Amino acid sequence: MFSIFVTINIKPGRAAEFSRASLGDAEGSVRDEPGCFRFDILADLTNANRFYLFEVYRDRAAFEDHLKAPHFMKWRAEVQAMFDGEPTRIEMSTVFPSDAGWERQKPGLLHW
Repeated sequence: MFSIFVTINIKPGRAAEFSRASLGDAEGSVRDEPGCFRFDILADLTNANRFYLFEVYRDRAAFEDHLKAPHFMKWRAEVQAMFDGEPTRIEMSTVFPSDAGWERQKPGLLHW
């Protein structure tokens, strides 16, 4: 599986707004994208203006499809002005769970 870890710094006073805007992208990703197996939004406990995204996709092609999805484009348009600098992204491959394990977990992602 292909995964990414994104660090996003938000301008002061925009964290709650960023959180709300990001839910639609996360929900749309796991609900509407067959190749998306994880989309976590994490808030830094020591810096209220820093967020992390952890995402897992079947492969790079599924990630590229995500970047064209309507929920992603809507999210990007909504949050772009909130960014304090450009987000950073680390690309990785998963070790555990196995690919089959990620696939078996997907149905559980749809119960918020």
